[in-house]
Parts: sequence; structure tokens; C-alpha cells
Amino acid sequence: MLGQEYDVIVVGAGHAGSEAAAAAANMGASTLLVTMNLQTIGQMSCNPAMGGIAKGQIVREIDALGGLSGIVSDKSAIQFKMLNQSKGPAMWSPRTQNDRMRFAEEWRLQLEAIPNLDFYQEMVSGLIIEGEKVVGVKTSLGLELRSKSVVLTNGTFLNGLIHIGEKQFGGGRAGERAATGITQDLVNLGFEAGRMKTGTPPRVDGRSLDYSKMIVHPGDEITGTFSYSDKTKPLTKQRDCYMTYTSPEVHNLLREGFDRSPMFNGRIQSIGPRYCPSIEDKIDRFADKDRHQIFVEPEGWDTVEVYVNGFSTSLPEDVQFKALRSVAGFENVKFFRPGYAIEYDYFPPTQLKHTLETKIVDNLYFAGQINGTTGYEEAASQGLMAGINAVLKIREEEAFVLNRDEAYIGVLVDDLITKGTEEPYRMFTSRAEYRTLLRQDNADLRLTPRAYKLGIVKDDAMRRVEEKQEKSKQMIDFLENTSYNFQEMNEILVEKGSAPVKQNGKLYKVFSRPQIDLSDMMRVNEVASFIEKNDINKDVLEQVEVHVKYAGYIEKEKNNADKLHRLENIRIPENYDYSQIKSLSYEAKEKLTKIKPVTVSQASRISGVSPSDISVLLVHMGR
Repeated sequence: MLGQEYDVIVVGAGHAGSEAAAAAANMGASTLLVTMNLQTIGQMSCNPAMGGIAKGQIVREIDALGGLSGIVSDKSAIQFKMLNQSKGPAMWSPRTQNDRMRFAEEWRLQLEAIPNLDFYQEMVSGLIIEGEKVVGVKTSLGLELRSKSVVLTNGTFLNGLIHIGEKQFGGGRAGERAATGITQDLVNLGFEAGRMKTGTPPRVDGRSLDYSKMIVHPGDEITGTFSYSDKTKPLTKQRDCYMTYTSPEVHNLLREGFDRSPMFNGRIQSIGPRYCPSIEDKIDRFADKDRHQIFVEPEGWDTVEVYVNGFSTSLPEDVQFKALRSVAGFENVKFFRPGYAIEYDYFPPTQLKHTLETKIVDNLYFAGQINGTTGYEEAASQGLMAGINAVLKIREEEAFVLNRDEAYIGVLVDDLITKGTEEPYRMFTSRAEYRTLLRQDNADLRLTPRAYKLGIVKDDAMRRVEEKQEKSKQMIDFLENTSYNFQEMNEILVEKGSAPVKQNGKLYKVFSRPQIDLSDMMRVNEVASFIEKNDINKDVLEQVEVHVKYAGYIEKEKNNADKLHRLENIRIPENYDYSQIKSLSYEAKEKLTKIKPVTVSQASRISGVSPSDISVLLVHMGR
């Protein structure tokens, strides 16, 4: 290891670092994963869950691209839910509750099974730069580890500072020291740095809770998996979660500690996640609400530790304890550890290319919270993309970039690079303008063929995709070309409150009615027989139903995406001098010069660049 030059060095072994190291090594690159503690690889720093709204789609995309987050989540799951099933399929989002200890263990085992991936435990304190290129890292012991590229995935560790009430101390996570040196190195190289904040709730002893006073939240009766592979199976048993509420009494007890809160006394200056606020922030911002939801989540199959989701806080520990004891079901609660807030360094992502390579230093990549994002899934997807692109750059092959109509990952990266972020960025379905195309059920159809060409996924994954496509088309053709008996069909239609038909017609047309679902169609003998005869599985049936019900919407989004691609194909020359275009607004000149968009489409999505600026730019480019 020492004295060897690696193709890729990945710094940090959280969700981003683990995916980056796995991607690079699985592509055949010699890879070194350097972390401060080998016992915390793949650690769930906050909630013990994966997926959720828009995030579940990202986990499935990672899996379709050959990443490991889906497999690790499935193997450590203790509960499975498909969220938003009352809405259209563009909103369906898988989520697992996970066993925290088994999740980290599974990540470690998956990584150790990759032949050309090495590990090293030490703090990276700086970068080795020659000219304008990174050629390795320096450690706190003074070692120099050489490589052709470096991926930084430092999470909340860069100059991390933990706050609990009026107490503060350095740390990247409870019980772990902060990482120092890298920020200063990057600032000296010309990078702009900033500070962000996140927080976590108390962990408590589940034996001290009264679950009879709470609302039970079981998993789905019919469970699924994140991974499209045959390496995982749906759960056959699950653990329940629970829900309770705060009250005016709880809020008053929390307010008693506001004068000692680092959020309100000025100790914390940085911005926290808008969509995951602390309990004190919720009480302050939503003073008209007399209660807030608390989700009570077990940390695993066998442990008694419980995560108090919705009660993230940095108030003094005595205030946390007193207030939580006034929550229904928590009257006798025992703490394992108090909640805390953490401030850390990040680097505005407008300093990156769409490959996640930095614009200032060649072969240096950033992924995860260093780019201003929040969430395991967002971090993991960036790690995957950075790992892939680090290898492609070394091999002088074409970069791998996903468009906004191809993946939520594409939306995430494009938002970061073109818009930047001043608060922790979290993915939502509303951020994706083509969400009907980017469903959780078709991530394999969208992305596995691309990953196969890169050599990240193997023949068996591609065969599954081809079979799914073939059987979906086969069944759609069957529905379009097979007639029903109108008398038999009317029994079903009348029962479902749908208008009866007067003559025989094609199955496809009646299936497209909103009142008729797959279970209704399977009551038709011809349909049931076709499914059994052709061994049509659940995934294909889901694909077919979505196609039949939403074909019009899907076609409309494809047309809109085609219009976008016309602008994507208009490339802007490197180092284009916007200052010479007199008709451009001053703000547009400033933003375009700073961000350096590669295409006109990217330029159009930059905050502060107006449609008229784009028109001017097109004219000057001879368009």
C-alpha cells in the first residue's frame, strides 16, 4: 500500500465514500478507501432508514447503475413501505426501516468482497497538488499516499463542531473527532468554503416507553425490495414503528431552554436543513401549531435503542429530557444519548463540473455533504457518479453524466452545479420536471443499459432488463389486440362504478379506465391465462399497468424532454467570454462567467439568467 500509486483514493467511508470506492474498484481501477475509523464504514449517522419520497427513487437508480446501497438496505431492512400509493406512480417511493448495526456490517462485508479495493485507517489532513492536478493525499502521520485521482467525501467531519446547549466541542459525529487541514488546503488553492448545520434527535431506551399510548405504524402487507437483482428477498417478518405527538406543555418546556439554545443565542450562525428542522425551530416558526408528529423508530431487530424522529434538537440535555418526558408514551423515558447540532465546512457546488470534478483542480472530485447536500441517498448517488467519472477520466474515456429526464441523480447534480445551494439540499419529487418518466419502477430500464456499456453491471442484470422489456411489450400487445366479452366485462365495470359497455372491445381500452385496476383485469379469464402461461411477474405487471394508465402523460413528458435536448446539444465553447456580449444583463454575465455552463440548456437553469439572456446568447452563437 505505502509506496504504491493508486488509480483512485477515496477519502471518507460514509454513504458517498462507500459507493465511490465500490464503483471505482468494480470498474477495475486500483482503489484505496481512507477513513478515520474502519469500524464506522457505512454508518447511519442519523435516522435508521433508507429511501422515502424521491429518495427511494434514487436508491433504485443507484442499484440500476450497479451501486450497492439498495442491496445493503434490503439485507438490513426491518420494515418496508411503499409511500404515496394513493397518488400516481410518479410519486410512489419505497422506504425501508433498517437495522443500524447490520447496515454498517453489510456495507463493510460488501466492500471487503471487492478484490482490488484496499483500506487504510487514518485522518487525511491535506492534498498533494502538482501543477493544477491532484496526485494524492497527506495523512496526519505525515504519510503521502499517491494516486491519479482523489474523491473527497468528508461528510460532516471538516472542522466539525458539535453543539448541545451552551456546550460545544470539536467532532464529526458523536464520539468521533473532526477532520482538520483539508479545508485550509482547498481555500489556499482558491476554493470558496462555507458552513452548514444539521442535527440529530436523542436516542432512547425502548424498554422505558409505553407503546400503548402511541399509534402503531406497521410495514406493508406485501413487501418489496430496492434491488432489482436476485441477491435480496422481500421481508417475511417486520418490526412496527410508532407515532405520537408533542403538546403545548412540551412546547412550553422546550421554550424554557431557548435562552440557552445555540440556535437562538448566536452560537450557531450557519443554515440548517429547511425540510428537516429541529424541534425548537418548528416551535418558533410554526407558533400557531399546538402539536408536532414524533415517529418512534426501532434501531434494529434485537437492540432496545430507539430513534426519536421529529425531535432533532441542540437544546441543553436537561431541557431535552424534561420536555420529552411530557410526550405521550415517553413519561418514563431513559436517554441513551441526547440530541445535538453539528456545524461543518462545505464547498458551494457551483465550483464543480457535472462529473463532480472540481473546476480548479484536475482529477479532484467532491461527493456528498461536502457539496451542501443532506441525506444518505443524495450522498450515495454523488459518490457513485464521482467514482465512475474518476475512473473514466483516468482512462481518457467519455464522461458519464445523466440528464434531468434520465434520472433523479441527473436532477440532483444539475441543480447543485447550475444553481448551487446555501442550505442543505434535499431531493423531492417536485424538483424533477420529468417525474412521470423517472419512476421507481423503471429505474432499471432507464439506467442499467448505460451502466452495462460502462462495464459496471454484469450480463445477468442486462438479461433481466431485456426480459422485463420484452415481457412488458408482449403483454401490452396482447391487451391491444385481444377483445373482451362485453357481458362478462360489464359485471366488473358495474361493480366498480364504471359505465358499462354495449359491445365487445379491446382489453387495453377498458384497462385504461381510472376505476379499473390490475386485480379487476385478472378476473378476465383471457388475462389470467396469459399471465400464467407467459410467466409474467409482479414487476412486469406494474410496468404494464403504469404504461396503460399514464401513456398520454408519459408521451407528453418525452416530447418536453426532446425540446430540452435541442438546447442540450448546443454547446458553449470553453472559456467563452460573456463580458463581450453587451446585451446580456450584468447578473447573467457574472453568473455565466462563474459557473461556466457547458450547454445552453444548463445556462438556462442558472438562477439569475433570464429567458431574454438565453435569446441573446443564442443569437451571439449564431443560433
